[in-house]
Amino acid sequence: MSAVKDFRSQYRNDFEKRHDVRLGFLSFFVKAAVDALRRFPRLNAEITGSDIIYRNYYDIGIAVSTDRGLMVPVLRSAERMSFAEIEGQIADFAGRARAGRIQLQELQGGTFTITNGGIFGSLLSTPIINPPQSGVLGLHAIQDRPMVVDGEIVVRPMMYVALTYDHRIVDGREAVSFLVRIKEAIQDPARMLVEV
Repeated sequence: MSAVKDFRSQYRNDFEKRHDVRLGFLSFFVKAAVDALRRFPRLNAEITGSDIIYRNYYDIGIAVSTDRGLMVPVLRSAERMSFAEIEGQIADFAGRARAGRIQLQELQGGTFTITNGGIFGSLLSTPIINPPQSGVLGLHAIQDRPMVVDGEIVVRPMMYVALTYDHRIVDGREAVSFLVRIKEAIQDPARMLVEV
């Protein structure tokens, strides 16, 4: 998480002044997920009867904690959204969900979900798929851990991520490749800006 944390530190104040919204971690993961879903489209598909339905849009559900439990409002066409639009929409969803003002249609039709158990201190868990989706990405707490870099032990902020997927449509190779793509994007966030 070093690169994302450094990126946020460098641009946070300017971002907040310009867009009047906080630059969090979730926008990076939404962008990374959309990128990975484009490369591994089965994780953005669903099984209907005996057919696999592929989608060319990315409606990303974001789990939001409320007093009544988790709700998962959907970022429609997340592939078209800027970092500021993603952060603003998530903040709006969270506020309205906690106030009991989220609309039913805002909770329906997601193609993939991201949930962040890390805000509750989770280090590793298995998220549950939101049917009929074929995958869900679970984020966990960021903790400093010892890592070996160029033969030296250094402390780095680390986050475990987990992917639960429907094995009828997604195999292990695709799932691991999807997670590697997420890791690559988070470890080098500039990749998401130039789409490489």
